[in-house]
Amino acid sequence: MSNTANILLVDDEPGMLRYIRTLLEVDEYKVETASTGEEALERVQKGLQPDLVLLDLLMPGIDGLQTLEQLRQIRPGVKVIMLSCVSDTRKVVQAIRLGAHDYLTKPFQKAELDTVIDQCLGTNQQNYVGEVEELCDDVFFVAASPAMRKIRSQSALVANVDIPVLLLGESGTGKEVVARLIHKLSPRAHRTFLKVNCAAVPADLLESELFGYEAGAFTGATHPKPGKFELCNKGTILLDEIGEMPPILQAKLLHVLQDQQFSRLGSRSMIKVDVRILAATNINIPEALANKRLREDLYYRLNAFTLQLPPLRERKEEIPILLKHFMSRMSEQYARPPLPLSPVLLQATLEYPWPGNLRELSNFIKRYLVLGDEKLAVQELNPKNDGNGAHFNGGLHSPAEPSGGLKSLARSAKDEAEAEAIKQALDQTNWNRKQAASLLQISYKALLYKIRQYGLAPTRSSGNRLSAGA
Repeated sequence: MSNTANILLVDDEPGMLRYIRTLLEVDEYKVETASTGEEALERVQKGLQPDLVLLDLLMPGIDGLQTLEQLRQIRPGVKVIMLSCVSDTRKVVQAIRLGAHDYLTKPFQKAELDTVIDQCLGTNQQNYVGEVEELCDDVFFVAASPAMRKIRSQSALVANVDIPVLLLGESGTGKEVVARLIHKLSPRAHRTFLKVNCAAVPADLLESELFGYEAGAFTGATHPKPGKFELCNKGTILLDEIGEMPPILQAKLLHVLQDQQFSRLGSRSMIKVDVRILAATNINIPEALANKRLREDLYYRLNAFTLQLPPLRERKEEIPILLKHFMSRMSEQYARPPLPLSPVLLQATLEYPWPGNLRELSNFIKRYLVLGDEKLAVQELNPKNDGNGAHFNGGLHSPAEPSGGLKSLARSAKDEAEAEAIKQALDQTNWNRKQAASLLQISYKALLYKIRQYGLAPTRSSGNRLSAGA
């Protein structure tokens, strides 16, 4: 079967140019060649419209990175695969940031070239458009939107470059899923993947959790215990909610990033490890740096490459796919027949902003499956009208409109009292959410949920350091 794609091949070595052209023409691609970056840019400016560019990184004159940058300005949509005889991590990261779709180290086999071309041009099933990509039990990745297809492409590229990756995005956008995707696509895929939630572990225990301890290091330490970094040697560790890590531990983590070694609590001997570190957070980075909550040197170490995950409201084309997948999974989990997703329900899910992102969507489907009431499910997404003309204010009944009866009024009063108590605790602690959670005697995660549920936000006078959604 003939290929109709047009490929522009750019390389300053005549022998390599002939070799790659032969590989491409065997598969009947239409191949144009250029021996310099200047020549390639000139031909594109004069009307050449390649579907794909194979671009050598190291060339005299305008090098591959400069050519890539200018090429993306002339033809923003063109797909580019970088070629190089050296594996230079810094240049690979630069190429990814400039929009390269993939990277091949010379010399390469035809099978390797075929694979990356197929992925770029979508001629096999590796483009994952609209597909659910299973990663492990109950973890899957969906890339049905342009934003998430870009995340998938960048994850595949950075997976093969052994550098830290910082995952940013609102709570529930799927940062852990992307971390698992990077691990799965990396050479460490057959090794251990561990996640540590820095906010869920008390500060005084987090150090021993990460780095382990020796017998006698503290009261009750009767036996030595390895930490997560030791257990994850040769593998990948995800430090979730890195912004909640105490500054003293951030300094120790920086040392691990720099030297790949650390000492257990109660020990002076150093332990050498080979661990890839991925970090995730939903905090406001500039504010955290300005307020010294996040060490600047640690941030720049972790920020070798950053992936910003968009909220669900910015990739709504994925909602129908996610709904069907969650329904299928949960109906199997709860041994219930899957419920239909009617046009009315689908429309309601597309109009709802999903402040809790994928986590909220998953819980919504769980409630719908258990209760089996479509009208109630639609009403939950549009609480301003309960179907009987009763209007709501911010999810709470207005006292002037007691159409829900005594139970509804009681629930409304409870919610208002709870929201006010939480707001007072947050203001009292200058919006330090850990202290507020302790004051309210609830978990940190429960407090975050309540903040989102009631739409609480700090006032300018409160002197807060983080936004309510962080």
